[in-house]
Amino acid sequence: MLSPARAARIALDCSLPPERVLLALRDEPWPFALTGRWAGGGAIVGASPVQVLDGEDPFQAVDRVPPARGDAVVGGGWFGWLGYGLGARVERVPPRPPRPAPLPDAHLAYYDHVLRLDAEGRWWFEALATPAREAALDARLEAVRAKLAAAPEGRDPGVGTFTLRAPGAAGHTWAVRECVERIAAGEIFQANLCLRLETQWSGDVTELFARAAGSLRPAYGACFPAPWGGIASLSPELFLRRAGREVATGPIKGTMARPGDPAALRESAKDRAEHVMIVDLMRNDLGRVCEYGSVVAPDAPEAQPHPGVWHLVSEVRGRLREDAGDGALLRAAFPPGSVTGAPKVQALRVISELEATGREVYTGAIGFASPLAGLELNVAIRTFEARDGLLWLGAGGGIVADSDPQLELEECLVKARPLIAAAGGEIAPVEARGDRAGAPPALAGGGLRPDPDRGVFETVLVRDGAPVNLDAHLRRLRARPELPAVEGDGALRITAGGTAFRPLRPRRLPIVLEPYVLPGGLGDRKWQDRDLLRALSRGGTTPLLLDADGAVLEAAWAAVLIRRGDRLYTPEEDGRILASTSRPGATQRRLTLADLRAADEILLSSSLAGLVPAVLR
Repeated sequence: MLSPARAARIALDCSLPPERVLLALRDEPWPFALTGRWAGGGAIVGASPVQVLDGEDPFQAVDRVPPARGDAVVGGGWFGWLGYGLGARVERVPPRPPRPAPLPDAHLAYYDHVLRLDAEGRWWFEALATPAREAALDARLEAVRAKLAAAPEGRDPGVGTFTLRAPGAAGHTWAVRECVERIAAGEIFQANLCLRLETQWSGDVTELFARAAGSLRPAYGACFPAPWGGIASLSPELFLRRAGREVATGPIKGTMARPGDPAALRESAKDRAEHVMIVDLMRNDLGRVCEYGSVVAPDAPEAQPHPGVWHLVSEVRGRLREDAGDGALLRAAFPPGSVTGAPKVQALRVISELEATGREVYTGAIGFASPLAGLELNVAIRTFEARDGLLWLGAGGGIVADSDPQLELEECLVKARPLIAAAGGEIAPVEARGDRAGAPPALAGGGLRPDPDRGVFETVLVRDGAPVNLDAHLRRLRARPELPAVEGDGALRITAGGTAFRPLRPRRLPIVLEPYVLPGGLGDRKWQDRDLLRALSRGGTTPLLLDADGAVLEAAWAAVLIRRGDRLYTPEEDGRILASTSRPGATQRRLTLADLRAADEILLSSSLAGLVPAVLR
C-alpha cells in the first residue's frame, strides 16, 4: 500500500493547448498526454513517474493506489496501457499471429503529480503529496513552469504513405468470408476482424499526436512516447469509467462514412445487429462484478459524429459490488467486447486464426487509475504504434452473418483515412488481388499457432565435424551459444537451453506438399512449438503454407522454389517467412499455387536436405 497523500492543486499561468504541453515535457522520462473527455473534460499531461511497473500483474497494480484527500481532481495515479495480449491472463486463448514489431503487453507508471486542463480551460499542477516528497514536488512545480514558458511549437511529423501489410486487401476479404462461414455454422455470432496499414518511419510520436489530435480533437486521445517509439491514440470510444462505485462503458458498433444521414445508420439492420450483440456482451461483462439488477442499457443507441464517420454508441451502466475493485472490473471486461466479438472467448480464437498479424496495444485499453478520479480507460482503436522504424495503424470492424467482404474492407479504410490524413500521410491505392479460386480453406477450428513462449531453435548442417554456414543460422537465432565438439556428418540443433547433435536422416523423394492457409504464416522465426506442423504432416505429406491472399509462403521445414526454364523463383522474404540460409540464387517474387502447378519443377531447399524435388498433392 502506498502512503496516504494530500491531494493538492495550484493554478498555472498557462494558455497552451495540451499537445504543446506534452511537447514541453517530451524529453523527460515517460511523458504522456490524455486529451478529450478524460476526468470530466480537458486534458491530463505528465512526466517523470516515481515508479514504472516491471513484471507485476497490471490488473493487480491498478488496485494499489494511496488513499488521498484534498482539492485536486486527479492528482496522479497509474497511467499507461493494457495491450490486447493481456487477454491471455484472463482467458485461455491461442497464441497470436506473427508480431512484426512486438510492443510490451502492458506499460503502467505511477505519477505523484500531473498537469490538468479543466473543462473551463484552466491549467493546474495537481499532486498526491507525501511528507517524503514535499520538497521534491515544490522543486518540480518550478521546473514545470520554466518548461511551459519555453514550450516548442509542433513540427511536421514526416508521415508518408501507408500500405496494407500483406496479405493486404485480398487477405482481409478472405478472412471476412471465412468468418461469415463460421457464423453460419454456429461457431460464433460476431467477430471483430482487423487489418494493418503501415509505413517506414523514424519520427517522434509526440509530433504526430500534436498534429493529428490538434486537428481531430478525439474524445479519448492518448499519447505515450517510449524510448523505442511509442503510441498515439485518437480513440473515440470509452472502455470503462469508474467513479466511486458507479461504472460505465460506451461500446461503439456500427459505422457510416460522413457526410451521410445518421438516420440511415440507425435503420441499418446489419449495424443494429452488430451493436445489439456487443451491448449485450458488455452488459454481461459488467454483470460479473456489479450488484445484481444494477446494470442497465438504453433502449436504442445514439448516432454520434466522430472524425470522418458516424458511430452507433450506447452507454451501459452498473454499480460495482463492494468486494470488487478496479482489478476485478478489468478482469471481467478485458479485452473490450466491441473489438473482440461474441461469444468473446471463441471470438478471440477466431481472431487468432484469421488475422495475419498479432495485435499489440491496438484493441487493448489506455488510461489511468487514480485515488481521486477513479478508473478511466479508452478502447485503444484509431491508434498509431511505432517501433523499429515502422509506424502502423490497425483498422477493423464487426463481422456478422450478412457482412459483405468488400464493404467490410471499405469500412476499415473509412476509419483509417481521416486519421492518416490528420497525421500528414496518405493511403496508397488498395488493390484487392488474390488467388481465392482453388485456394484451400482455413484450418478448421484447430489451427493453434506456435506458442512463442516455448522458444526458437536453429538446425545446422555438420560436415566432417564442422558446422556449415553457422553465422547465418546464429543471425536468425539472434544468439551466440556455446557449441559442443562434434564429429562426422549430422544435424546440430541449437536452442536457448543448449545444443543436441544427431545423424542425418534421408527424406523420401519427391516431397509431397499439402497446401494449408495460415494467415500471416509463421513469421521470421523458427519456433520450437511444432505441434501445428506435426498435426498437418499426415499421410506422408509436408505442409505447404499459404497466406490468406493465396501467396505461397514456405513448407514446414524448407524454403519453396520453382524452376521455369533456367530461372529460379522463390517467395519474398518480407517478414512472413524464415529467411533462408541455404537457398541458391533465385528471384524473389509473389508465387501462388497456380505458379507452382505451371512450373517446370518445384523444389524445396533447407540446410540439411539441400535442394530436393517436390510435387503438389
